[in-house]
Amino acid sequence: MVELIIDKERCKGCGLCIAFCPCGCLELSSSLNKKGFNYPEKKSTVECKGCGICYRVCPDWCIEIYERVEE
Repeated sequence: MVELIIDKERCKGCGLCIAFCPCGCLELSSSLNKKGFNYPEKKSTVECKGCGICYRVCPDWCIEIYERVEE
């Protein structure tokens, strides 16, 4: 299982991660961070495949992806 972590306070809401996500698992939040930007969040209806494209296109390094190992 993949765990997607987004640092919402670091995000400037550019939307690149949303535009480049091949599985469409990200959407822009209706909430604002402390800087006043909408930030991406994972959709509850779509599973992240862990491809890492969102991580690679983020200019501010706001996204981390981990493979969760279940014991």
